[in-house]
Amino acid sequence: MPSEPPSQLDLFHQLSLYTLAHSDPAFVHQNAVDAFAVQQAAPNTKPIAVVFGLVGLYLHVEKQFTGRQVQRVHMQLANRRKGWTMPPLPASRGSIRVADVVAAPPGPERDVMIHRWCVSVWEAFHASRAQIVQLLGVELDIA
Repeated sequence: MPSEPPSQLDLFHQLSLYTLAHSDPAFVHQNAVDAFAVQQAAPNTKPIAVVFGLVGLYLHVEKQFTGRQVQRVHMQLANRRKGWTMPPLPASRGSIRVADVVAAPPGPERDVMIHRWCVSVWEAFHASRAQIVQLLGVELDIA
């Protein structure tokens, strides 16, 4: 009997093994976590997961923050605010999927693919950009 293809979550776990073992101090794991969380969000997903994911994607894609810098912003936001509003979830969440990232050879090619994945997901959520920019401006004076 043929085996079933790996699920999106299985592929993300496989990618996490790579990103967590990555020696780059930029901490690409955070970028992958944000892209996956936002891309896989459902109406029953906790709003904080989607908001933090979008914050991370915005900061990485538009402000060139490293994953480590994004992680620090997430901690600051968590300490300042407790209530989160779920952004609208578009039907299309980007053309690049975790399977595309895992298919790229480990090393620089996969790292570039993680960045392209972040860009793809962030662009799919363009309707949420103003909400994320406003949140960062009000809470942390980052815009």
